[in-house]
Amino acid sequence: MESAAVKEAPSLFTPVTVYSLLACAAQFAVGYILAQIWGRKCSGTDRWVLVWLFYDAIVHITLEGPFVYMSLVGTVATSDNIFAELWKEYGKADERWLHSDPTIVSLELLTVVLDGILALVLVYAIVKDKHYRHFVQITLCVCELYGGWMTFCPDWLVGSPNLNTDNWLYLWIYLVFFNGVWVVVPGLLLWQSWLSLKRLHPSYQAPKKLD
Repeated sequence: MESAAVKEAPSLFTPVTVYSLLACAAQFAVGYILAQIWGRKCSGTDRWVLVWLFYDAIVHITLEGPFVYMSLVGTVATSDNIFAELWKEYGKADERWLHSDPTIVSLELLTVVLDGILALVLVYAIVKDKHYRHFVQITLCVCELYGGWMTFCPDWLVGSPNLNTDNWLYLWIYLVFFNGVWVVVPGLLLWQSWLSLKRLHPSYQAPKKLD
């Protein structure tokens, strides 16, 4: 009986699982290549910031954009295309993404339109060394952190009925890692902006020596 139960258990790693993870890796690779091309004159630190920003914009536009469209005209669960298959895979960890949850769709509308544009504006500001770089950086990071909080907090408050934490892939890769990145990196960029603005303040600058 035990062996039969094992055979009937669904496979954790399906072809869609592998394709989904490879797609994420490919998006990061494209972001890395674009950062090396556009950030040739930038410092090493800023080139890594550009890697993140290109990756961020790519995800918002090419992955979350189709999610918003499918959710507005129907649902991911009823859609039949390559993007729907990717989101159905993530939906195994968080069912709200399958059924056009109003909170999720509202946040993704904001994320795709505002965050995607801000990421590209920030790329330009860094590459061209614009004075508004840290204003845009702080704005983007706050938007990303707000989006992450509002994605999970409503579900946490009602006992997380939509989150599947039964296995390590859904919990630690889909939920913790892929969402945690959008907490850790914006947090680090906020810290970078804090330090940069602090150095500009007159009280931080060393007093000039009198001749």
